[in-house]
Amino acid sequence: MSVALATSPPTDFTAPGSAWRRRAIFLVMVVGQFLAILDIQVVTASLAAIQGGLSASPGETDWIQTAYLMAELVMIPLSAWLARALTSRWVFAGSAALFAAASLLCGLAWDLPSMVAFRALQGFVGGAMIPLAFATGFAFFEGAEASAATAALGLVSTLAPALGPAVGGWITDSLGWRWLFFVNVVPGAAVAAALAALGAFERSQPRLLLRVDWLHAASLAALFGGLQFVLAEGPRRDWFADRGVAAMGWTALVGGAVFVERCLYSPAPIVSLAPLRQPGFVATLVLALVIGVGLYTAVFLTPLYLADVRGFASAGIGTTVAVAGVFMALSAAPAAWLAARVDLRLVAAAGLLLYAAQFWMLSAEGPDWGFWELFAPQALRGPAVLLTMVPVFGMALRDMPEARLRDASGLSNLMRNLGGAVGIAAVATWLARFAGDYAERLDAALGRSGDALAVLARLAQGLGANGLGADRAGPAAASTLIGAVRRQALSLAFDDVYRLLAWLFLAALLILPFCPRGALDERGRRAGGAGA
Repeated sequence: MSVALATSPPTDFTAPGSAWRRRAIFLVMVVGQFLAILDIQVVTASLAAIQGGLSASPGETDWIQTAYLMAELVMIPLSAWLARALTSRWVFAGSAALFAAASLLCGLAWDLPSMVAFRALQGFVGGAMIPLAFATGFAFFEGAEASAATAALGLVSTLAPALGPAVGGWITDSLGWRWLFFVNVVPGAAVAAALAALGAFERSQPRLLLRVDWLHAASLAALFGGLQFVLAEGPRRDWFADRGVAAMGWTALVGGAVFVERCLYSPAPIVSLAPLRQPGFVATLVLALVIGVGLYTAVFLTPLYLADVRGFASAGIGTTVAVAGVFMALSAAPAAWLAARVDLRLVAAAGLLLYAAQFWMLSAEGPDWGFWELFAPQALRGPAVLLTMVPVFGMALRDMPEARLRDASGLSNLMRNLGGAVGIAAVATWLARFAGDYAERLDAALGRSGDALAVLARLAQGLGANGLGADRAGPAAASTLIGAVRRQALSLAFDDVYRLLAWLFLAALLILPFCPRGALDERGRRAGGAGA
């Protein structure tokens, strides 16, 4: 039996000689990648509207998000094998066309089961576009152009989830929730048509389709689908105390064992681990995991704080979180310039420190913070994201032989998305636990001091003066006090979570010495000696 870790397919990239055609192909792929990543978060601010439109319960609508993420996570590592068999051009074009069709079906969904099925299809086909854009960018460009391409991909990968809730809220308020999906149809079809018209840039290996390792494919779905389910549903269902979460946990564990065995010993593996042989690549995967934690937890935590603690509506949340997006866009060009000229490890160190600083600033967050109090931390997060994303993916792919680029890109993007799933599950669990502890302490402190009765009396007196009768003023005062205690406890819990995230990013600095050294403009000189 052959060991897949020691082998890799032959190089099949034949980059177009025309610079404008390379750039046109890459730009079209960037647009497709943006659509796929935007739809991860675009429904988060509109779940209540979708729930009403489909006559579903609040707990059931979470599956609209979970189904997309589970299917996307399965496709990301699978995309490299499909691209070798059919070429990146046709896999990407087919994915864009199917993404448009799945979006149309989501918009036409008649009940929750149909919506969940169509969202799973949408996530599955969209997942192929994310890693293939990275791989093609590194195959087409070198040096400064490669750093600019990485910055563009990094900007899209970070800006799309940051803007998703705001864009989704605006579309829902203006056009209705079904247009969250209808707006993808024309751009998705345009991406597919443009790639088909721009011509071939790879050689296909259709014989791979005749040698499918179905056990490897099944184990891939069981591992990553089960893992995503556990991470998405665990915080809401008390983790493995719930039978469904426990069952999916065992499914992921068994699937993972079979998946690794097939990666190593299958004569025709669907996922190749050959990039792990490249020096420093494993270290970059760990950093990609950390970046995913920072990227997606920030997108998760800030809207949650504004909604649950401050009571902001979707428009106010969108305006506030858009600050980070603006500063991400402003930092793309400086990040590309630095990546082309400075050791990527130093650029990544600067990004990790900025990440730690913004999380530490947020750890002082109070129950009355709003747009201006959150402005400085969000402004720091913009450059932090690009100064980590660009160098980490640059280090991962810069010296990778072209035959392994798709596999390396798939693994890197997989780790980033896994980091997001792990991070959101962790912070959701921490928030619930910390908030419960703080609420108990605050309740106990009020009870010991006798302040609770005094506060209730003052609240009831004030409410009575505003026209509420005595029979209503007492319960209203109690409800107000309970709400104030809950908001204070939740605010303190957010502070603790942000402190833990700050320490995580400081600890990530210890990984950098194990990463490849040098700037992106050295790629042209070094890639030739990397060996396949």
